[in-house]
Amino acid sequence: MPPERLDRVARQYERFGGVSPINQHNRDLVAALQDRLDVPVYWGNRNWRPFLADTVRQMADDGVAHALAFVTSAYSSYSSCRQYLEDIARARAEVGDGAPIIEKIRPFFDHPDFAGCFRDALDGLEALPEEPGRLVFTAHSIPVAMADQCRYQEQLRHVAAAVAGPDREWDLAYQSRSGPPSVPWLEPDVGDHLEGLAGRGVRAATVVPIGFVSDHMEVVYDLDVIAAQRAAAAGIAMQRVPTPGASPRFVKMVSELITEHAERGGLPPDFCYDGCCPPR
Repeated sequence: MPPERLDRVARQYERFGGVSPINQHNRDLVAALQDRLDVPVYWGNRNWRPFLADTVRQMADDGVAHALAFVTSAYSSYSSCRQYLEDIARARAEVGDGAPIIEKIRPFFDHPDFAGCFRDALDGLEALPEEPGRLVFTAHSIPVAMADQCRYQEQLRHVAAAVAGPDREWDLAYQSRSGPPSVPWLEPDVGDHLEGLAGRGVRAATVVPIGFVSDHMEVVYDLDVIAAQRAAAAGIAMQRVPTPGASPRFVKMVSELITEHAERGGLPPDFCYDGCCPPR
């Protein structure tokens, strides 16, 4: 990461006490699953402590021979699915012969409780004074070349339609893109989209971050700070739906996915279809 970008990101973290909310969300999820399940629950990260290889090493030391991996990403793409399979394989290789066998649970975008978590949160919001407002669903943007090789956009639209129901109009926008401007990423950007809605006379918008399962920096900063500022400047009253976090319905969903995987004896046939989600 270039030093100037690191400095900018550090200033963003300082707005939140220097700590990403995702850490506590993960601890809460581990604790909730540990209470619900009669098996040990471990937590490993790709980019920060506890690193996945260290977690797999601890599992091996504890005598774990076989494990299921629940990845906190609901969708298919290289970044949100296949890269985690590579991370698991790399961690196991680093640990060596004593590493447990680890099977990844499928992408869970179509589990009814996933959309249900967002629908419950949406129903719990107070109505905006400027109602009826527009529903704007958001997810992390990815390069167009990556999106063309997976079902990411299709799956996002599935969730958005399930949350909105048959009677509410909605839009899908993207956020948190990175990389050089010369590389095309999925659009529209959520800030650009909110400004466009204002130009069409819309005065209220409810943003639903279906691309994320917890309120981490790309939610509390990119949406609650940057997108909210752009909406206010454009004359739009904006509110944001909470993510599932460690809500009881989300924890129930994870436990059902574990049962589903065990009863099926592995992944569904179309989990990794031929040629899906290739690396960039």
